[in-house]
Amino acid sequence: MQAGRCYLCAPHKSIYKIPASTNAVQLKVQQTFTTIPATLRLFFHDCFVNGCDASVMIASTNNNKAEKDHPDNLSLAGDGFDTVIKAKQALDAVATCRNKVSCADILTMATRDVVNLAGGPKYDVELGRLDGLSSTASSVEGKLPQPADDVNKLTSLFAKNGLTRNDMIALSGAHTLGFAHCTKVFNRIYSFNKTTQVDPTINKAYVTELKASCPQNIDPRVAINMDPTTPRQFDNVYYQNLQQGKGLFTSDQVLFTDQRSKPTVNLWASNGQLFNQAFVNSMIKLGRVGVKTGSNGNIRRDCGAFN
Repeated sequence: MQAGRCYLCAPHKSIYKIPASTNAVQLKVQQTFTTIPATLRLFFHDCFVNGCDASVMIASTNNNKAEKDHPDNLSLAGDGFDTVIKAKQALDAVATCRNKVSCADILTMATRDVVNLAGGPKYDVELGRLDGLSSTASSVEGKLPQPADDVNKLTSLFAKNGLTRNDMIALSGAHTLGFAHCTKVFNRIYSFNKTTQVDPTINKAYVTELKASCPQNIDPRVAINMDPTTPRQFDNVYYQNLQQGKGLFTSDQVLFTDQRSKPTVNLWASNGQLFNQAFVNSMIKLGRVGVKTGSNGNIRRDCGAFN
């Protein structure tokens, strides 16, 4: 199969890139760095609810409240959605490509591209997904990891998608990029529990930094970097931060404080190449979750609406 030609491929057929799509993603990243973490996060939120079928892209209507309007998805940045839309427009502009590639596959390729554009590994992606035929806000409930989750909860959520604890630790490394709203960490730095105001697992200097960036009266829309050290670089510094008590969420820091996950954190903190390979392997596994084929899906003309 030649790169750049469009196709109808069988499920899990592998190809590195379709230039029209990749070029659109590169242009979008040049316009705003937010494109990178926003697209990566969109992929996770899509695959964890009803599988990798672009159902998170669907807009709500008067008759249906869609996934993207569930409270857990309201913080998804618009740049992620726009990246997929722009990539589809670029593909549809090529006559032989028009309506030949699903929005689910476009999101998968765009995610691969933004990881690489942030300095992460290059890797092949498996293609052949169709777009889902259903998207409801109610289907999101309880499916996505939460900032206060512990290792047991995280492991359980990932296991429901056929992913192991090691996959969970590797995919958590996506927090090497991106940002979170201050309100998501207020409990850790202002009201942790009845006996202590601050989560004792947080680095004291990092607490000071967080309080300076996120005073209690701050606009709830204000965001801070997930990785305080190299926030624009895909690397293994996320795990080094955990060793120093600089995980932003409880769900980050527990990977180091829990003895079951700590050895893996230490390994990947010391070896970025091993982390990169683990991340790629887990991303490929994630991309297989709930894939729609045959009569279970179709190729949408508009990623934000059913045909």
